[in-house]
Amino acid sequence: MMAFERQQPNAEGAKVSQSAQSDALWIENELSHTVIGAAVEVQRVLGTGLLESAYAAALALELAERGLTFEREWPLHAHYKGQPLGVAYRADFLVQDRLLLELKAEEAVTAAHRAQLLSYLRVSGRKLGLLINFHVFPVVKGVARVVNQL
Repeated sequence: MMAFERQQPNAEGAKVSQSAQSDALWIENELSHTVIGAAVEVQRVLGTGLLESAYAAALALELAERGLTFEREWPLHAHYKGQPLGVAYRADFLVQDRLLLELKAEEAVTAAHRAQLLSYLRVSGRKLGLLINFHVFPVVKGVARVVNQL
């Protein structure tokens, strides 16, 4: 009987695991909310019609002003069958080591853009990405949230 009891799943541990997942989801949701707010401010000041590089530079300033840590042009290293391929892509931003940002300044964001971001999330092991199109007004209508097994 004692051996059987040790094999039983620990329900208390499962609650902790669910709680940890819930906390991570909350953090990522709050982080994406803050980043979207920063994008709104960038578009409020700059308007539409500029190149992606201008929006990226302004967004970097806005993220820093909000106290967020980030890397621009973050290198995404890929592997194939256990062998390194080197840098497969450079994400526009990695925010707080959790959230991938892909910026656009185009008429429309396509399903291919979303699929690319999902691939970047999978390769990097990250869970959440935002595709932000600054050409759309208001910019919140140009935000696509892409999740990787979240």
